[in-house]
Amino acid sequence: MNQDDTPLWHPDTIAVREGLPRSAYGEHSEAVFLTSSFVQPDAASAAARFAGEEEGFVYSRFSNPSNTAMERRLAAMEGTEAAISTASGMGALLLLMLGLLKAGDHVVCSQSVFGATIKLIAGEFGKFGVESSFVPQTDTAAWRAAIRPGKTRLLFAETPTNPLTEVCDIRALADLAHDADALLVVDNCFCSPALQRPVVLGADLIVHSGTKYLDGQGRVVAGAVCGSRDIIEGRLLPTQRTTGVTLSPFNAWVVHKGLETLGVRMQAHCARALQLAVWLEAQPGVAHVYYPGLSSHPQHALAMAQQSGLGGAVLSFAVTADGPERARARAFHVIDSTRLCSITANLGDTRTTITHPASTSHGRLREDQRAAAGIGQGLIRIAVGLEHPADIQADLARGLRHLP
Repeated sequence: MNQDDTPLWHPDTIAVREGLPRSAYGEHSEAVFLTSSFVQPDAASAAARFAGEEEGFVYSRFSNPSNTAMERRLAAMEGTEAAISTASGMGALLLLMLGLLKAGDHVVCSQSVFGATIKLIAGEFGKFGVESSFVPQTDTAAWRAAIRPGKTRLLFAETPTNPLTEVCDIRALADLAHDADALLVVDNCFCSPALQRPVVLGADLIVHSGTKYLDGQGRVVAGAVCGSRDIIEGRLLPTQRTTGVTLSPFNAWVVHKGLETLGVRMQAHCARALQLAVWLEAQPGVAHVYYPGLSSHPQHALAMAQQSGLGGAVLSFAVTADGPERARARAFHVIDSTRLCSITANLGDTRTTITHPASTSHGRLREDQRAAAGIGQGLIRIAVGLEHPADIQADLARGLRHLP
């Protein structure tokens, strides 16, 4: 492969062709390197490679061809200089914060992000003196007001959010961050680079749960951070070498292969999700549908501009109810009535998944944190898979027709 040609390629081509050169054996499909260490040609080369003065693979805790191939492909798709893979999406965020923050630093974060992200930032890093403020996802003025000059190091947003699909203005937040000498971090899990490239809109770092759409078939757990070479190699890689927040080579290979079909999968996911969202809006037992592809979504125009004109594969809806207890009972009834949808909090699979966020993905949050994030007891999240849309609709209709 001619690396100089890569910037001229369409993202779909990059997803198939970017990686490492073939080995001496000329394999067409990339090999997986299941080895813990690598033999060095001589002592001087070993010393240079361990010191980072010479390229070469050393030890799979921080360097392996399978990981590097996946990282290069993902970075090229996101439009960043480099990427680093981790054992999970939360591992990616952990590595990023360990590498960039210290006691006394401050983070501004959307209050609508994934529950475990809130727990990590406010809870785990709060114990070590990293301060945080949580603001409404779509209120740029609130983000600006929360910034502490000289202390704020990161602005963190996921867009769309999990599970209410709120969309932030990436370019506006990037401007705020840079004016404050801070970095904007965007969780691009829901859209993936097939729909959205935050770095083009000014973001500095992109975080991924490769477990989701990058793999795309629910096979492995993985994560990654994409960004500049200075940050990835200069600050995060040394931290990874010390902490071992490392993705296994086999899982890296699985994600690497999954990236090849990301574009066509996301097109199909999005088409089915939009069809389901339109259908849900017409159901009498549904109080509200949250999906950026709908014209009723508050940030519909912004989402279409940032997400290649597509709404993504994840939607949520609230069942009609007159109190939290009844709302929870009705949501559970709809979920338990399904026969096709898989009841699991994971997403990004070829199979449609359904979950109750208030008791699963956001179940560890305090009630006031859930309320701030808008996670009600009647909310149901659907990650639309690749089944026929009519079958998904029929599966949900079973419960919606006979709400208790």
